[in-house]
Amino acid sequence: MTAALANDLLLRALLRQPTERTPVWMMRQAGRYLPEYRATRARAGSFLAMCTNPQYACEVTLQPLDRFPLDAAILFSDILTIPHAMELGLEFEAGEGPKIRRPVRSTADVDALFVPDPSRELRYVVDAVSLIRRELGGRVPLIGFAGSPWTVGTYMVEGGSSKNFAHIKGMIYDAPGLLHRMLDVVTRATIDYLNAQVEAGAQAVMVFDTWGGALSPARYREFSLNYMARIVEGLTREREGRRVPVVLFTKGGGAWLDRMADAGADALGVDWTTDLAEARRITGGRVALQGNLDPCVLYGSPEVIREEVARVLESYGPGHGHVFNLGHGIHPDVKPEHAGAMVAAVHELSPQYHPGSES
Repeated sequence: MTAALANDLLLRALLRQPTERTPVWMMRQAGRYLPEYRATRARAGSFLAMCTNPQYACEVTLQPLDRFPLDAAILFSDILTIPHAMELGLEFEAGEGPKIRRPVRSTADVDALFVPDPSRELRYVVDAVSLIRRELGGRVPLIGFAGSPWTVGTYMVEGGSSKNFAHIKGMIYDAPGLLHRMLDVVTRATIDYLNAQVEAGAQAVMVFDTWGGALSPARYREFSLNYMARIVEGLTREREGRRVPVVLFTKGGGAWLDRMADAGADALGVDWTTDLAEARRITGGRVALQGNLDPCVLYGSPEVIREEVARVLESYGPGHGHVFNLGHGIHPDVKPEHAGAMVAAVHELSPQYHPGSES
């Protein structure tokens, strides 16, 4: 468990420490764009079966690392494991995404919620983290993650994916106290869940706020950012003799990066709608930045991908504290060799932005 890391670029970059090049990984790097992932899913029988089986979760977590020289592994799981553990009836329907059979919309529904014990209801995730750390053998750091309370809450209230979030936005305006009660339970569950991942071996953690960008600025602060800040405050920040960095990512949250930088995290994810130069200016060196290549760039030729990687690196500019990533998850129909071209371009082009760093 405590084997020395052969590659700690990610952890150093997230803490704004000197690195010899920019580390790189991809959101959803273990996913459907890889034929080996699709083969494992076929063996498992379903997406949920993969998530709840530590051996399968470990296998798919490691697959992209065997194919590309990435600087991090990220736990293969789903942001809806907490509502699954709350016994809300999570299902994944082919072509339709996640469904919650028992959505949370009434006072009685909120009263029935409970904070799952990670050692029981979420044991499969904890066991997967331990197994992945063991199998990694110190090659690269392992990132644990959870969904933000707001984002997880949208699925819990809507019963699945939504375009206009009618039910949960109705709660914002008609029953804000009830919604706050629900988000409080999810927040406490998320703190326990992420701390269990850290205890099991996660060396950095990330909170994915996929739907925070659907809120107005005031509602974002009240119903999303405040709860993410509570999570950051409640997390284990030191483990195995080193800092455990925390990354917050709100898709569509570029306008709120200054507020996000005050939430206590070590780094912020930035989607492709904000220039990294502007994000760096707004945050004023208070946090590291992760991102932010448009995932659709990977539909282009390797030559175009290299040019766009160069643009992102140039936008951040010289200095440390940048983790190269996509601005959101890789699309399932991207060619794996195009993802490889992106990684190769970061390796080739980023050292010039880190002059004087020792290997």
